[in-house]
Amino acid sequence: MKKSQFCLAAAITVLAASAHADGEKVAFFTKNLTNPFFQVVRLGADSAAKQMNASVQHYVPTKPDSIPEQMSQIEDVIVKKPDAIVFTPVDYKAMVAGVSKMNAAGIPVVNVTDRSESGNFVAFVGANDFNLGLETARFMLKAMGGKGNVVIIEGVKASLTNIDRVRGFKQALGEFPNAKLVASQPGNYQRIQALQVMENLMQSFPQIDGVLAANDAMATGVIEAMDAANRKALVIGINGTKEAIDAIKAGKMLATGEYAAFEQGCVSTMAALRHLRKLPVVKEVVFPASVVHKGNYQPYDIPADKRSCPKWEDVVK
Repeated sequence: MKKSQFCLAAAITVLAASAHADGEKVAFFTKNLTNPFFQVVRLGADSAAKQMNASVQHYVPTKPDSIPEQMSQIEDVIVKKPDAIVFTPVDYKAMVAGVSKMNAAGIPVVNVTDRSESGNFVAFVGANDFNLGLETARFMLKAMGGKGNVVIIEGVKASLTNIDRVRGFKQALGEFPNAKLVASQPGNYQRIQALQVMENLMQSFPQIDGVLAANDAMATGVIEAMDAANRKALVIGINGTKEAIDAIKAGKMLATGEYAAFEQGCVSTMAALRHLRKLPVVKEVVFPASVVHKGNYQPYDIPADKRSCPKWEDVVK
């Protein structure tokens, strides 16, 4: 009798542990439809879910970085009650109220890319924006010979990614006393806005030797503006998107900081699913800063839809 009871208890334990063996539903929030970075993040999430026999539903504001729209989407998701949520806040402060609602609903949440100011999270998955800004700026300034006029095209001023990247840019500039920062203006992480900002800056400054753009989309806009004006300068971006790799190959962009978009989508989704399956999950995965340039771009020159997610054990060592 005791043996039978033990077997029954063991069977119940196995069933409980495997109750979420597969088929889980993950709600995945990103900031906008316009930034190529988030397009790749979503592909990474889809790849991880397919690999782990789960499903992902994406929630993206139709108006870029809309706080009211993302809050409405959060309320909708809470009603639908997915097994887990992977969340990039459109504003790291303003969306704390949304995180509180997810926490109150008892849904496990993984924070990805933009670190929320507060909230209860299974894990954070992202990259070090300050180091990316610092290393990409150093790379450009060395290529300039440590001297010349520099402009910074910032992202969304209030966003934490922008604050940290620009802080890294400025620390690097402080290391090169013969490099002069002549202007720093926001392009809000948008290509067209950065193009317009660069057009205005070129009218104000007849000599611009280097441009530090806080993301690749803006770097692309800067290059388009310079091409139209028949002007030349060294340009760096951040995110490691396909458009940046193509521009580096073509000799139009000097370098980009690799932000591991696909890997962030993969690992954040994997963390959510591992948590549901009672597998170990670390509290933080921060990808190291690396600079992609003409001498090392080949490993990054693979379309996102052709990539495979890394093994958890290879990321979390």
